Amino acid sequence: MKHLLKLADLDKGDILDILNLADQLKYENQHGIEHHHLKGKTLGMIFQKSSTRTRVSFETGMYQLGGQALFLSNRDLQIGRGEPVEDTARVLSRYLDGIMIRTYGQDEVEELAKYASIPVINGLTDFAHPCQVLADLMTVRERMTRLEGLKLCFVGDGNNMANSLIVGGLKCGMDVSVACPEGYDPDAKVLDFAKTVTDAKFTLCRDPREAAEGADVVITDVWASMGQEEEREKRRLAFEGIYQVNAELMKAAHPGAMVQHCLPAHRGEEITAEVFEAHADEIFDEAENRLHAQKAVMYLLMGEQ
Repeated sequence: MKHLLKLADLDKGDILDILNLADQLKYENQHGIEHHHLKGKTLGMIFQKSSTRTRVSFETGMYQLGGQALFLSNRDLQIGRGEPVEDTARVLSRYLDGIMIRTYGQDEVEELAKYASIPVINGLTDFAHPCQVLADLMTVRERMTRLEGLKLCFVGDGNNMANSLIVGGLKCGMDVSVACPEGYDPDAKVLDFAKTVTDAKFTLCRDPREAAEGADVVITDVWASMGQEEEREKRRLAFEGIYQVNAELMKAAHPGAMVQHCLPAHRGEEITAEVFEAHADEIFDEAENRLHAQKAVMYLLMGEQ
């Protein structure tokens, strides 16, 4: 593994290696065992899209691994304002040991990785959110002790979360069902990938209750992601009253089913306050596990094994 650009680039073994290392680093962190595997290393963090969790978890993670992180906002960089991505990649490669980028287009991340001589980590694009889904899989495995054979249900927009959950879940042997309104399906490339999977089942439907039937984990996300604010009202009309994780929907899921949300959550929209609070421990474990999963990714990519 040279970069983490999208989960489609990894095989099941790669994903499990990350999760196993994340479990170990979490254990060491909880027991005060230092692990300065990246001492003297620097991660550059490019933020074209702002985020609380991504910045704090990557900065804290690098500190705990003995390295340092540099925050680079779009005000600090000339990407898209005169300097081509390929030049930025080559310049930063001379200064840094790794790059994390959170931006809009997946093509920008792929281009950065193509020209960089150091590892590139996708902190989020409109197409994929691999770090978040690694944290989700880690949290499910912690609670359920396994991934293979479980059913994962996603209700909402077929966005970057849906794309990455489909790929990550299926690669780990989970059955995946997605319910979203017509016109808001996951990316066509992801749906094509799902058709090639033979050892797990994928279902795309319009009825959330059908998708949630017998699910071991139910996941949702906001109806309008960052950058889609102008579509908010149109999306509300498409999703409201149907695509919500509520008590009634959870009755269709397996008894004891988990709920996950990558946050921030809009209570009363994609999830009710009642269900959110009933599953708050799981949701905030998921948020914490961003730290541990990303530390595992950084160590595997930037460390000397």
